Amino acid sequence: MRKPRRRRRLSMTSLIDVIFLLLLFFMLTSTFSRFSEVELAASGPGAAPTEAQTPPIFVQLSPEQITLNARETTLETLPIRLRADRATDETVTVILALKGAVTAQRLTDLLVTLRGIDGVRPVILGAT
Repeated sequence: MRKPRRRRRLSMTSLIDVIFLLLLFFMLTSTFSRFSEVELAASGPGAAPTEAQTPPIFVQLSPEQITLNARETTLETLPIRLRADRATDETVTVILALKGAVTAQRLTDLLVTLRGIDGVRPVILGAT
């Protein structure tokens, strides 16, 4: 007859070491993305007009196209056309209207493009 085997207790030290090494590996190999902010200004009802300023520029964003003052444009040519439509170097308000089911990424791409142009203050029209 065989003698019953006696079970040995497992050492937790090696398990803790393995977990620590895995944790260290994942911490060192992961990438940490930097989130940026896009400033927004929503239009409010009954806002009083401010001092005489340059007329606003109207941009309509849809899932397929972008129109700047009723002329079709693209994200790449938008800064050039915006600079051409500005009469002076004053800060100009760009009114953004969303048409259709515009994704948040598309709106963010447009806002990042507008953010790169000096003297432009985007205002997003609220849904009616």
